[in-house]
Amino acid sequence: MASMLHLFLVLGTLMVASAGSFYQDFDITWGDGRAKIHNNGQFLTLSLDKASGSGFQSKNEYLFGKIDMQLKLVPGNSAGTVTAYYLKSPGSTWDEIDFEFLGNLSGDPYTLHTNVFTNGKGNREQQFHLWFDPTAAFHTYSILWNPQRIVFSVDGTPIREFKNSESIGVPFPKNQPMRIYSSLWNADDWATRGGLVKTDWTHAPFTASYRNFKADACLWSNGKSSCASSKSRSRAWFSQELDSSSQNKLKWVQKNYMIYNYCTDTKRFPQGLPVECRTA
Repeated sequence: MASMLHLFLVLGTLMVASAGSFYQDFDITWGDGRAKIHNNGQFLTLSLDKASGSGFQSKNEYLFGKIDMQLKLVPGNSAGTVTAYYLKSPGSTWDEIDFEFLGNLSGDPYTLHTNVFTNGKGNREQQFHLWFDPTAAFHTYSILWNPQRIVFSVDGTPIREFKNSESIGVPFPKNQPMRIYSSLWNADDWATRGGLVKTDWTHAPFTASYRNFKADACLWSNGKSSCASSKSRSRAWFSQELDSSSQNKLKWVQKNYMIYNYCTDTKRFPQGLPVECRTA
């Protein structure tokens, strides 16, 4: 990773575009030494053993932006482990945008779990298998979050779009600033085949790796965001939509690699699918 660059645009408040140092951008929050920053801030690892996992969070809060992180997931037999990478606001009525990587037996695919929470309510899960081995090399996992939509992407390919449907009564995350979080932890009560496959601690410690964090985003500072500035809102990602090529890629992923979609789960919602599903 390059050293941290803050490009402050004085447009009434602050906009930040950064390609950062983990020392400058993040705090290690738990793990008793299992989370480590390497190479002068260019590289970070989280580890999990039978005693504990580990995690970190961003120093900054953001309200809208384009967030990129490169991850290389736990290799080998990762059953029972979860590597979570997400945005979240504090409080009991929080907003949250989730990537979670559910480990599996060696040779079986990871499950990439996504979710969107608004006002403390989620239940909007979509799950995927990936078209590559996410443990063999680094891949870029991105969240585009603007007032119109949230787009989850992998290596620039959109896999999910959650649109603002406030006009039909669906809450959308747009008022609560969020921090970036990541953690590696044991969830063998549910993570792999619904908890049927347990963590094999003979393979510990389990390690996930991070590099090349980038944020082109609105900083939240002193109760204000640069998104209040009309000039800040002219940045490309603030009004970005999926063009026809991106829409085709999204359809390709969802046709070939989606393994669960809450919007088609009629057993889960016997009284009717969520309203955003019925109008999609």
